[in-house]
Amino acid sequence: MLTEYIQSALKRATYQILEDGTFYAEIPELKGLYANALTLENCRDELKESLEEWIVLGLQLGHNIPEMDGIYLAFKKDVA
Repeated sequence: MLTEYIQSALKRATYQILEDGTFYAEIPELKGLYANALTLENCRDELKESLEEWIVLGLQLGHNIPEMDGIYLAFKKDVA
């Protein structure tokens, strides 16, 4: 499920070449998540790594992770 979520999110990424010649990428639905690198390939790699860290941190902090293509990520809390 996590892999599918990441793949769905990355399909929504937008890329730009900035004035300094570097590449900038973001996933508009995921606020605060972006990457910037010298090459497009490195930018994609950095975006994926940042996305993975963003998801883990968000889940640890109990944030709502936006749905992507019907995929929801959340920890199930044990009820005792």
